[in-house]
Amino acid sequence: MHQGSPLPSNAPSSTELDRVPPPVAMSHIQFDIEAECAVLGACMHSADAIDAVRPVLGDAAFYRPAHETIWRALLAQRGEGKPTDPIVLSERLQKQGDLQRVGGRPYLHQLASPLYGIGSAEHHAEIVRKKADLRRLLATAVRTVQHAQEPGADPDEIRARLEADVRAERERALSSGHGRLSRYAVDGWQFITGAGADTEPLWGTREQTAWASGESLMIVGAPGVGKTTLAHQVILARLGLTDSVLDMPVTPSRRVLYLAMDRPTQIAKAMRRRINPYDEAALRDRLVVWQGPLPATLDKEPDLLADLAAAHQADTIVIDSLKDAVSTMVDDSLAVAFHNARMRALRNGVEIMELHHQRKAAADAPRGQRPTLDRVYGSTWITAGAGSVLFVAGEAGDLAVTLHHLKTPTGEIGPLQLIHDHTRGTTRIDPALDPSEILRAHPGGMTARDLASRLSGETTPSRSAIEKARRALDRLVAKAKATKVEGAAGGSGGGQQARYYATARHISAVS
Repeated sequence: MHQGSPLPSNAPSSTELDRVPPPVAMSHIQFDIEAECAVLGACMHSADAIDAVRPVLGDAAFYRPAHETIWRALLAQRGEGKPTDPIVLSERLQKQGDLQRVGGRPYLHQLASPLYGIGSAEHHAEIVRKKADLRRLLATAVRTVQHAQEPGADPDEIRARLEADVRAERERALSSGHGRLSRYAVDGWQFITGAGADTEPLWGTREQTAWASGESLMIVGAPGVGKTTLAHQVILARLGLTDSVLDMPVTPSRRVLYLAMDRPTQIAKAMRRRINPYDEAALRDRLVVWQGPLPATLDKEPDLLADLAAAHQADTIVIDSLKDAVSTMVDDSLAVAFHNARMRALRNGVEIMELHHQRKAAADAPRGQRPTLDRVYGSTWITAGAGSVLFVAGEAGDLAVTLHHLKTPTGEIGPLQLIHDHTRGTTRIDPALDPSEILRAHPGGMTARDLASRLSGETTPSRSAIEKARRALDRLVAKAKATKVEGAAGGSGGGQQARYYATARHISAVS
């Protein structure tokens, strides 16, 4: 959403509604008119924004009384299920006799001119709320100073008043919906039913999820194995330029913020391989790229990730790479601090993809050996907080690499043998080890054991390998790429295993 429109500057500052009563003379430290304007404008554009910011603001949060009047009118409109746009709001304020005192119709339209989303409105409401808290505390401090300067002042009495004021302020903050201890608390039913358990994956299927909504995806590998190539394909699919990667569906996003901190020029060249002139509109509207280092590392500013997403109206953030976002990857305390930054963004509805490196000592591991999470560089808390971890194994510049799924939201994916096309920036599953292609090449059908033997290269595959092959074949059946003939139960003849056949439609489609 566009955020370049100027905020109103000609508010009715000279009216009695905008005068601050003594004894407190306010400074800009205790109020933020632009944040107040942004909150009210967002609420005029979307009634849902009112529901989002109401628990954040609490009571009497606006510094400018005119804004408090407008806010109460918005609440009334929302409570009655009526529109909240400036035209309808003007009519309500006119009937109340408040329209001219808040600046008239022109001021309401100026408030609504900048376009901010609900996510930004919540952050702006936080600013408004904090300023209101500061004003209240400052008023308490001023009253305390005044009482202490009165003739015959009693220290015990002043102390008792101060303690009562502070206790009242604390209880107000704890009991109100905006309090930091209650803002994100929900009842058990809402948590269980509204936690996204029934949402579609961002990448993959419900049975095999590469990237789950509300959980971060980490793609790990040594330099040059194609993790950036793979990540870019997923990003472009999130932008709606393709609909799947590695034969797994990708859910489109609204806008992606790419943090190109590690060699942005090379990142641009890598992404250029997949871009066509007709992609310009999508790239201009739905992709924002941050070049170079962040203003601060995420371990030092845990809110920075969420703030960046809100500032750029992004529902997806790509961190390229983790080593550039955190002061050091090996310190457990800093890793936990980064995870807090990750979780704050996820809690605000931002999806996260992270590109990361493996340990250098692990680069010499035997080729084909299944990697483990301890081969990921840095503190174990880095991977502990990730929802899904994909590991690309291979040598720098390899066309053929192996994708391992080290941490899974649902069923394990792969291992997949991948083929990179570095010229086009594409990746595909090696046809020689693609269950769909293997089945198509066997018109007489295959059992799960047959497929497991082919994939593993072992005459007697393990039970686990057979079960993985069975699930792969069942997924082909679900996609109408195969049919299944049930086997016979065991007996003196030993029974017969279920057999799978490629469908005629699938054979013709891929021929």
